[in-house]
Amino acid sequence: MKHTTTQEQKAIKKILIANRGEIALRIQRTAHKMNIATVAVYATGDSMAAFVNKAGESVLLEGSELADTYLNIDKIIAAARQTQADAIHPGYGFLSENPELAEACEREGILFIGPDPNAMRAMGHKIAARQTALQAGVPVVPGITGSVDELLSEYQTIGLPLLIKAAAGGGGKGMRVVYHDRDIKSALEATAREAKSYFGNDTVYLEKYVEKPRHIEVQILGDRQGNVLHLYERECSLQRRHQKIIEEAPCPTLSEPLRESICSAALKLAKSIGYYNAGTIEFLVDENDHFYFLEMNTRIQVEHPVTELITGVDIVAQQIGVAEGKPLSLTQTDIRRSGHAIECRIYAEDPLQNFLPSPGLIKYYEEPPLPAAEISASSSHPLVRIDGMKLKSGDTVSDDFDPMISKLIVWAPSREEARLAMIAALSQYHIKGIHTNIAFLAGLLKHKDFIENNISTKYIDHHRARISEFIRSKKKNINSHILLAAGLAKSLENKPPEKGSLWQAGYWRQLKKIDFTIDEQEDSLQLIATVGNLIEYSFHGHRYSLRLQYKTGIRYTLSVNEAVYDLFIYEYLPGHYEIGYSEATFTVIRKDISYVNTLVFTAESASSGDPGNIVSPMPGKIIKINVKAGDMVKKGDSLLIVEAMKMENNITSPVDGRVEEICVTEGSKVDTSTRLVQVEK
Repeated sequence: MKHTTTQEQKAIKKILIANRGEIALRIQRTAHKMNIATVAVYATGDSMAAFVNKAGESVLLEGSELADTYLNIDKIIAAARQTQADAIHPGYGFLSENPELAEACEREGILFIGPDPNAMRAMGHKIAARQTALQAGVPVVPGITGSVDELLSEYQTIGLPLLIKAAAGGGGKGMRVVYHDRDIKSALEATAREAKSYFGNDTVYLEKYVEKPRHIEVQILGDRQGNVLHLYERECSLQRRHQKIIEEAPCPTLSEPLRESICSAALKLAKSIGYYNAGTIEFLVDENDHFYFLEMNTRIQVEHPVTELITGVDIVAQQIGVAEGKPLSLTQTDIRRSGHAIECRIYAEDPLQNFLPSPGLIKYYEEPPLPAAEISASSSHPLVRIDGMKLKSGDTVSDDFDPMISKLIVWAPSREEARLAMIAALSQYHIKGIHTNIAFLAGLLKHKDFIENNISTKYIDHHRARISEFIRSKKKNINSHILLAAGLAKSLENKPPEKGSLWQAGYWRQLKKIDFTIDEQEDSLQLIATVGNLIEYSFHGHRYSLRLQYKTGIRYTLSVNEAVYDLFIYEYLPGHYEIGYSEATFTVIRKDISYVNTLVFTAESASSGDPGNIVSPMPGKIIKINVKAGDMVKKGDSLLIVEAMKMENNITSPVDGRVEEICVTEGSKVDTSTRLVQVEK
């Protein structure tokens, strides 16, 4: 089944980017280097976004739903005609694997920067992709497809555990693991519903669930002249909700024979369908080093930067060249690996609350103060690259899109050097006002299981509590005295001297005891005197002199007697500080400074004292109500589903009782003050 065609070469002068956020900015960077103009399309909520402002031209896609904006092929084609763009790059997600967009481009004489639509169909539908892989001689995991009723009657032929997937899915959406017979029906229905919502196709299929697999993917490039090559593999096993959060290249534990076998299988599959442009072929590798075809993503991947950094290949530039009809500028023998790259996806979510999405206002935003590196594989020093949305303090993270804020990528000559460079970069990445996974990512990178690459796709699901405890244990070894001193100095910053605190006062006279909590642990010190920015105090019977010097942003230098410490201090309420020190962040509160917080009301406080008064834990949209007034429910029963940041979140009953009132309707928007359901015990 070959689809490769020859094409007259045509230089691209203007690219419309049918996407948003960081990938739109990433494509713009390469286009600008190639002297190609760019056009952004955007929904109303993105009107002030950096990807819109940095594009040469922009077109508003009117409408309130994704189907009206980033998923509307007619509007995107119209925007290309309006701006005389001669090519469209779809990025990843949205319409990137929709063959109808590629066909619409062809009808309009617009170059599509992606593969042939027939190849997209062959690989974009998981069931068809499995058949194609089998025909090409690439091993696949046993599985079946059919309607929900058919799958219910046939799933036992495979045996539990099972993995349920949306046939047209991707990006971890529309996937569920089932271990028990009692859960199969609800999981099939939920997956079908999610598939219909995200991909417009409710077809699902079942496959045998491989325990403790590794997720290995191979980056390939092909041109219309029939040349196909690989850029080696990526290790993508660390995932939550079936979405990757840490990726690296190369895989640190693949033997060279296994690496060669997987890359050869990827090339065999790509050549069997005459694939051209960029694509990624994903495999599961079990504990016995057997590998199975998982799926092919017929687009650029989120994690492509790690491959760029170890090979020196600009994948977007190669995509553009192939779309212009040019042969690849590289051969397989030209591809050389150098060093090691790690990517961390920075998400707006709370790892302590099962990665609950955390959209909202960013009160302070600061990226690591290191220059983003050019694509390079020749340096001998660690490089840092940030592919983000160019957010700033005061921006809002919307609940309408995926919770990824940015991608932080490092390269170094060795994996250990890259790991340490990433930990250092994460410690200098500050996002305040919303929850993020930054501390969790740093904890993962410090754990011996990551160091030894003892991981699988289920590692985080099985060890989330263990990782959180590991992070807490690391913090216990930090000298709390430094945190107290920083909290004291910050609380006295730009304040007049304390009354009665004079240098001529005797050592044990006029001492003021000041109480603090550090991550809810109580401690105190005694203030002796303040003169200018010099503070003298007593801690556990010893006398200290203290100075706090402001540097920039939330960076400070703290001097305690002769010792000097670099740290970060963010005051989120009067007397309430987040203090970053020794690659960890602590909450330090000066207890005698009172405040009235009139701006923040959490879901927990809204239902305080009445566990049956259930509010939304996050902003989002009600997509399904599972109960009605009068129903009897048990603790843990699903009441309704709130969709936030492209994730379904099950709202369950906190008590056994009777549903007294349903306060919302399906389709309604909610926030953390919205009352959802009242359940009486």
